[in-house]
Amino acid sequence: MTSRTHLVIRPSILYFGTPVVLLTTENADGTCNLAPISSAWALGQHLVLGLGSESHTARNLAERPELVINVASPDLWEHVERLAPLTGADPVPEAKRPVYRHERDKFAAAGLSPAASDLVRPPRVAECALQLEARARSLTPGGAGLFVTVECEVLRVHAAEHIVVPGTQHIDPSAWSPLIYNFRHYHALAPEIGHGFRSETARATV
Repeated sequence: MTSRTHLVIRPSILYFGTPVVLLTTENADGTCNLAPISSAWALGQHLVLGLGSESHTARNLAERPELVINVASPDLWEHVERLAPLTGADPVPEAKRPVYRHERDKFAAAGLSPAASDLVRPPRVAECALQLEARARSLTPGGAGLFVTVECEVLRVHAAEHIVVPGTQHIDPSAWSPLIYNFRHYHALAPEIGHGFRSETARATV
């Protein structure tokens, strides 16, 4: 085995290859907000999200807990990046002013299309192949007030037909790839190198 030297470092961020999701929430006036995040992970039928405490999305969920978690694919990275410097907050929070600007219609700004949801008020993002209608069940402050952790219950999953294994309820991992945010750079998944022992979609070998 090759010996490797490790350095002790202190990165400004720890996005070590995390999926990008677009969150739609409802504003106080009934319009919708659309925001990209890269702190999302799943536990069964629940998702846990990490949001900045001053984010417009966090404020919306504290008052109106319905949302859609739209999982972006690699071909949408430029649309995601158009959203990155935008905020639905007006006025823009002081801490965000050097970097962010207010945008009322984020769908139009990003070149994306809203699609009606079945069980929640915020719309889905039509271009996303995987869309999860959900409800925020708890918001927990952390990081000395810098962020909130949001536990969400998934109510309904919408999956584009081409990413579903025919005749099953399973996403085909060979047909679906999430957009990955890797230390502030966008990536797609590399080719498959194997599968877990609990895989329900592993293809038979010949």
